[in-house]
Amino acid sequence: MNELLRAVTVYVHRVLTSYNLIVVAVELALIGFVVWWVTRFLRGTRGARLVKGFALVLTSVYVVIRLLPRTLPGEVSLSWERAEFLYGRFLLFSFVAVVVAFQPELRRALIHLGQASVFKGRRRQAEATADTLVASIGYLSRNKIGAIIAVERLVGLGALTEAGVPVDSELTPEVLNTIFYPGSALHDMGVVISNGRLAAAGCQFPLAESGEADSSLGSRHRAALGLAQESDAVVLVVSEETGRVSLAHEGQLYLGVEMTDLREVILDLLAGGAKHRKRPQKESTA
Repeated sequence: MNELLRAVTVYVHRVLTSYNLIVVAVELALIGFVVWWVTRFLRGTRGARLVKGFALVLTSVYVVIRLLPRTLPGEVSLSWERAEFLYGRFLLFSFVAVVVAFQPELRRALIHLGQASVFKGRRRQAEATADTLVASIGYLSRNKIGAIIAVERLVGLGALTEAGVPVDSELTPEVLNTIFYPGSALHDMGVVISNGRLAAAGCQFPLAESGEADSSLGSRHRAALGLAQESDAVVLVVSEETGRVSLAHEGQLYLGVEMTDLREVILDLLAGGAKHRKRPQKESTA
């Protein structure tokens, strides 16, 4: 224990005496901003847990290597070159693994950066999408027609659309109502909306674990919650039994959203505004 405390003291002293504190502060601020941006980008996804696991392992190994004693009593020097060599290779492996694991999300983020719609016209597209969704969901709710609709945001839903039935059509209430009408070949599955267009129908959304949702909820609500846990999509659900409208976002399920508030809620989430002010009853999640 004394050796560990001495190693910590030596390391802190070396940092304070060998580096410019202003430079260190700026570097830490930049690193903190990058970590915050990555965390915000991955918030609500299972990928966030993967990154947290990698970060925990890398940080732990780094701290252990840096705190290993360099000398023993009797002026016996120790070399940890092999451990540092393996750590460097592990860093390279981790970087490649992260790039491979998040290739769809990275591609989606780069596409957004290169599109002018990211910087202008975003509000207009969000308003058009919100108006269409409110019109369709109002009809579905009144007639107690079950539906589940996911609106893609930053995290790509390409895997879901590829497994579903490609549509790539203009988003209109009539098209949505037709898809979810009882007897339709696609009415039991979900719909994905991307960039203001109807990307795919007949999509199977991931179900939330049984312990993460109320057992009284149906498969549509569990699917909405499951997708909200894996992505930052806005997922809307219409109950077939009651016509009740619910919304899932950022790993949370909000039950019983009022139709009078629905447009404002959708618009705030899609346009990147503040969180909606009226929060419906929330189903607790993990």
